[in-house]
Amino acid sequence: MSDHGHPLTFGSFLTPANADPDRVVALAVLSEQVGLDLVTFQDHPYQPAYLDTWTLLSFVAARTSRVRLSPNVTNLPLRPPAVLARSVASLDLLSAGRIELGLGAGAFWDAIEAMGGRRLTPAEGVRALEEAIEVIRQTWDADTRGGVRVAGEFHRVVGAKRGPAPAHDVGIWLGAYKPRMLALTGRRADGWLPSLAYLQPGDLARGNAIIDDAAREAGRSPGDVRRLLNVNGRFATVGRGPLHGPAEQWAEELAGLALTDGISTFILGSDDPDDLRRFAAEVAPAVRELVAAERASAAAQPDSAAAQPDSAAAQPDSAAARPDAAPADSAAGPVERDATARPGPAEAVAAAGPRAGRPAPVGRSAFSVVPTPDDGVRRSGERVWDESARPTGPARDPDRTYAAHDLATSQHLVDVHDGLRAELAQIHDLIEQVAAGTIDAGTARSHINTMTMRQNKWTLGTYCESYCRVVTTHHTIEDRSLFPHLRRRDARLAPVVDRLEQEHHLIHDVLERVDRALVAFVSVPDGMADLRAAVDLLSDTLLSHLAYEERELVEPIARIGLS
Repeated sequence: MSDHGHPLTFGSFLTPANADPDRVVALAVLSEQVGLDLVTFQDHPYQPAYLDTWTLLSFVAARTSRVRLSPNVTNLPLRPPAVLARSVASLDLLSAGRIELGLGAGAFWDAIEAMGGRRLTPAEGVRALEEAIEVIRQTWDADTRGGVRVAGEFHRVVGAKRGPAPAHDVGIWLGAYKPRMLALTGRRADGWLPSLAYLQPGDLARGNAIIDDAAREAGRSPGDVRRLLNVNGRFATVGRGPLHGPAEQWAEELAGLALTDGISTFILGSDDPDDLRRFAAEVAPAVRELVAAERASAAAQPDSAAAQPDSAAAQPDSAAARPDAAPADSAAGPVERDATARPGPAEAVAAAGPRAGRPAPVGRSAFSVVPTPDDGVRRSGERVWDESARPTGPARDPDRTYAAHDLATSQHLVDVHDGLRAELAQIHDLIEQVAAGTIDAGTARSHINTMTMRQNKWTLGTYCESYCRVVTTHHTIEDRSLFPHLRRRDARLAPVVDRLEQEHHLIHDVLERVDRALVAFVSVPDGMADLRAAVDLLSDTLLSHLAYEERELVEPIARIGLS
């Protein structure tokens, strides 16, 4: 099977364990903060150790704003399709079009039957699933006159009113492994979502062939079916097996699956915050770059359009394209970019266009990365530094142009910082929950300690560490330390770099004050006042510092590069 050219997307597959509900939600929020495109949860209503998946999805939708959400996959035998259709459409409307629908025919039949579900044979399960898809699609089709009518063997709907329609075209992704389910995927679904752990060598190719043939017989293009894959693995310093090794090994293996088996959505099954960060910051960008390079090379070959049925969608825009993903036992549909999201580097370049009165060289454009400004609001009366004493770097040359890769490098710094700003807002929310008594100080400390800003190399260190590892994968950078590199390449930046390093140390001290205030909260009569004061000071210093760093470094990073 050839690559269908779908934009690559990456997601998380989280365990909906009810032992620590706050941690489950925090991992979903973290998935959004680190830049993943999709968050998914398995759906096992008969499992008392799990939260109800649809309740959890609704709660997470309210706590996030960009990331798409999906069950991975819905247990259809315990969720009537007409009711499920309205649940999906309602949550899609409430979340501004961020819901996809993974569907499965059912498994663990003893547990399903114990919960009141009907036990089905494998063949019956496939027929019931196809009927359910028809019920769901008719229910969503609110513009068609007349009621929903499906006189099925397992699902009968006799005139139910249609609607509501979802906010966007919700993708139906099927968790399929056997020929009948694969053929149904080709005929009726928007995506195929197996789990790599359940596949044998050659299963992806065989499954793709069945799906493609069924799609063509149904008058569809094989490219209408997105290919998603749940993956598991371990990060290590050296390779020890498939998806067990350094990030660059992961990137090469996933890129191979994208180019040879058409996988365009990869969903990581892990509840480890560090795994999610590395998957988003190191693996996903590297896979996009590798696949974009191969697609560009293929497009340059004679007859490449004939070899790429979806060649219009296969243009290399790895920096900007980031649609969807989904996990095991699920079915997922294409995830579109949120219209309110920050444009990616390539989009920013395209929007900026050449400077008026002077055309930019081919492949280059004016500087278009926009730092997130400091709004000047200060919550605390305390100051840990004198902002007026900050040095400034050299003025930008207004006539200089930049390659898309240079702008992407600078944009990455802003994106990392925006993640830290989002974490800061989460800290404020946690403190208010402590004040309201909904969580305790220990739980708040636990959440804060999982955040990127509490790692040893947060802010620019996080940027350099993750980004440098990615570009090292492609042998485009040898320098692993950004500050010394900037000093060497432009001595005028030395005072700025020195100041930024000093501020990093001071902000670390402020973070420690927040931690001490959380510890003291339970033993000091007016502990909340000290806690709020510490968080207010953190907010002032962090937001001021991030804005200063972006103001001074986004252009030099694009101009100097990292090589």
